[in-house]
Amino acid sequence: MNAPPIDEAEAHARTRAGLLFGLAAYGLWGVLPIYFKLLKAVPSIDIVAHRIVWSLVVLALLTTLAKAWDQIGVAVRNRKTLATLLVTALLIGNNWLLYVYAINSGHILAGSLGYYLNPLANILLGRFILKEKLTRLQWAAVAIAAAGIAVLAAGALGTLWISLTLCFSFATYGLLRKIIHVESLAGLTIETALLFPIALGWLLLGGSAGRPMFGAGGQETFLLLAAGVVSTVPLLCFTAAARRLAYSTVGMLQFIAPTLQFICAVALYNEPFTWAHGVAFGCIWTALALYLGSMIRDRRAARQRECDELAEA
Repeated sequence: MNAPPIDEAEAHARTRAGLLFGLAAYGLWGVLPIYFKLLKAVPSIDIVAHRIVWSLVVLALLTTLAKAWDQIGVAVRNRKTLATLLVTALLIGNNWLLYVYAINSGHILAGSLGYYLNPLANILLGRFILKEKLTRLQWAAVAIAAAGIAVLAAGALGTLWISLTLCFSFATYGLLRKIIHVESLAGLTIETALLFPIALGWLLLGGSAGRPMFGAGGQETFLLLAAGVVSTVPLLCFTAAARRLAYSTVGMLQFIAPTLQFICAVALYNEPFTWAHGVAFGCIWTALALYLGSMIRDRRAARQRECDELAEA
């Protein structure tokens, strides 16, 4: 059997890298509630402001090491790209703020529902906006996941606004980041720089009003200063995954984060796990198994066709 063409090998390597980036991003996001629960005495908006300020420091260092300042210059000089990044900056900033609020107000399950809804939004955006095709089995997976989430949503109407806002803000963010031609590091650096004046202004305003800018000291200060690294790493992994994978595939990987959040909410913070959660959990993981099974089957079929074509040549 002859070796596959170089471009096919590169495509497989790109997909494997995308999967690794995606697993890293959603695994880290899944355990972030533990981190932010340690900062529950700090107002959510202060936490997000620190995330932005210290993320810019980390990103500037990474940009220098990666020699990516030229990429940033090209993006900033393109008005359309800069305008799109301003929109994505506002989307991710609002998403961060609501996410931290949900954690520290005792609504981790509502936040996890939002991120359970998000993969469905990604898959549908991938299908209808990016024209990505889904097989019948993949459509069945979407339907099963949607049914489970509908059961869960019916039992969580009081906090459904949190879930829906998290879902649509992040789904739109991911779509826009996929379609603009900016590398993950350069794009995130620009987004953070656009939010930086607002974040710094808020912290300085709070300091002038007598509110401690760095928490109560000790552990809180360290955690706030470390927020830059904690925020930057998974988001960089996400944008790298989104640029390498089909958006519908990114959507299915996103089930990892809310599942870990579910476990944190119930096992660590004693939020109630109802029968609706059990139904949704079963439906969603059944859907994930079907979708991944379909991907594996289609990939094997494509490789077999390539082998048959090479054998006939």
